[in-house]
Amino acid sequence: MNRLEGKHALITGGTSGIGLETAREFLAEGASVAITGRSREKLDEAARQLEGPLLTITSDAGDVPGQAALAASLHAEWPKLDILMSNAADVTHIPIEEWTEDAFDRLVATNLKAPFFLIRDLLPLFSPQSSIILVGSVSAFIGHENAAVYGAAKAGLLSYSRGLTYELKDRGIRVNGLSPGPTVTNALAPLGPERQAAIYEELRRTGPLHRLGTATELAKAAVYLASDESAYTAGTVLRVDGGIGELAY
Repeated sequence: MNRLEGKHALITGGTSGIGLETAREFLAEGASVAITGRSREKLDEAARQLEGPLLTITSDAGDVPGQAALAASLHAEWPKLDILMSNAADVTHIPIEEWTEDAFDRLVATNLKAPFFLIRDLLPLFSPQSSIILVGSVSAFIGHENAAVYGAAKAGLLSYSRGLTYELKDRGIRVNGLSPGPTVTNALAPLGPERQAAIYEELRRTGPLHRLGTATELAKAAVYLASDESAYTAGTVLRVDGGIGELAY
């Protein structure tokens, strides 16, 4: 439909899952897309799966000073930036007894601190009427197993949608959150196939729709927030979570 024709979009954490599928949808809608990831090998693999004008940039989403280098790389390649999707995340879920200060700081740097400074460093590149999409989580709204730190960081990230909408209103920049619920991605793969399957089954049982979301469903929601169709949508959070965030389960 070319809803993003002529637009330039940056997606952090774009090598898999929601980020990769959003890159696919953005390209199909006519955008030029840049994706980031820590691994050059994974970036190259993602590029083989995508068709269209694509930049791949090696960048660690938890490296706060490195966000300035990411912004500089984009500035050297593009005349403007119309869409930022802050999607990269540290999804560590462990019991409170196992947390170390280093692990805590790393998660907060990736999920909360670095996105703020990336936005700051990209300000000279943003076009008027640009769109920032902050990918949060249903964990920001509900308590569940081993998610206290992750949920707190995502709640902070989503709060930027309000604070930054106010702060950037004279620049014409819209800021919104996109809050996924349980979604089939590779995020739980490190837990092993048996544990992952058990978690998925529990989520299917408790969720009101009795299924998990797909990365494509989240990507299509991101297209709405990125496009001019959402020109009057600002400072809010779009919850695409199958309703699980509204239930006590």
